[in-house]
Amino acid sequence: MLDQYRVAEALWFLGLLLWSVIMYTFFAAMTVRESKPSIEAGLNGGWFLAVVATQSISVLGTLLAARFESYRELTLFFTLCMFLLGCMLYLPLITLIFYRFTFVNVTMASLTPPYWINMGAVAITTLAGARLIIAAPTWPLLTEVVPFLKGFTLFFWAAGTWWIPLLFILGFWRHVYKRFPFKYDPQYWGMVFPFGMYTVCTFQLSKAVNFQPLLVIPRYFIYLALAGWLAASVGLVSKLIFQARVAH
Repeated sequence: MLDQYRVAEALWFLGLLLWSVIMYTFFAAMTVRESKPSIEAGLNGGWFLAVVATQSISVLGTLLAARFESYRELTLFFTLCMFLLGCMLYLPLITLIFYRFTFVNVTMASLTPPYWINMGAVAITTLAGARLIIAAPTWPLLTEVVPFLKGFTLFFWAAGTWWIPLLFILGFWRHVYKRFPFKYDPQYWGMVFPFGMYTVCTFQLSKAVNFQPLLVIPRYFIYLALAGWLAASVGLVSKLIFQARVAH
């Protein structure tokens, strides 16, 4: 178990380094870029990876805080700030996504699986908030902001829940009504993560707010997450076999 914690710590510090380099390089480059794409061409659910990366740092850091002993409170303060930063990043991005959906032409080709990260980003935000609530008894400052954390975390969970039926409806419109070919694409892995993350975040939220009825969702949603993972895996293996046969 000790070795596992050491691996987790090493990966967390590596993640921090990569997050710092990639995040600031990307946004600085996008800001000074002279030829910028339109919202229609340049915006999709993939932008929410900035939120997912930020909240991932918060989640793992909160879990590891107890390991840092004298730096525990400093670590929790940092992960709390990362949680809030992830929330900040989500809000303007989702505003642009809503604008993209409602006022800009959306085609079958542009309605790609990464739009499921619309939900996945708030799911991991919910998980980050829930872990902070669970860790609150170990630090007085966190205890003081627990009411805020509960409200804000529940807000993001509700937002993620709202996205699920709409994304299924849009998928039905794309593949059934418009008959867009349903074949394996690496982008479909962008659907697997939100399914799994929504399952985990709902389970942790039920513990954080002590609301047992929420457990009914992960009890059954996990099978949907597993089905998505299996479908993507089968698609990947089938494509690799097909490519191997063509090559020979």
